[in-house]
Amino acid sequence: MLSLPMRLWERVVAHCLDGLPLEACGMLAGQGEQVLEVYPATNAARSARIYTVEPLDLLRADRAAEAAGLSLMGVWHSHTHTSAYPSPTDIEQAPDPGWHYVLVSLSDVEPVLRSYRIVDGRAEEEPVFTPA
Repeated sequence: MLSLPMRLWERVVAHCLDGLPLEACGMLAGQGEQVLEVYPATNAARSARIYTVEPLDLLRADRAAEAAGLSLMGVWHSHTHTSAYPSPTDIEQAPDPGWHYVLVSLSDVEPVLRSYRIVDGRAEEEPVFTPA
């Protein structure tokens, strides 16, 4: 189960909404299953259908997390026109089987946030706990 405090959930969703009409993305940092910080990033692909975390933003997130005693533990991105489920491209490009892959669907009135573990080409949804 991924623990994503409500204040960080709100920052992730706000970054996704701010990124419209393009997909937005960012990095998750924490310890174990608990997200303790999020790092919004630029979508280097500048696309409404795919995302690529800007390499300099990834480097900055990694350094900031390390300075705070945290580790990068996942990535998030938005789906502007589809559900919060990893696309075949998302699954193919998942870089680390230990990471959490958070998707935010903006295809409906209310944003929907879900998290997945992607291992050996298979995406399995995991619960997201959002403590206050």
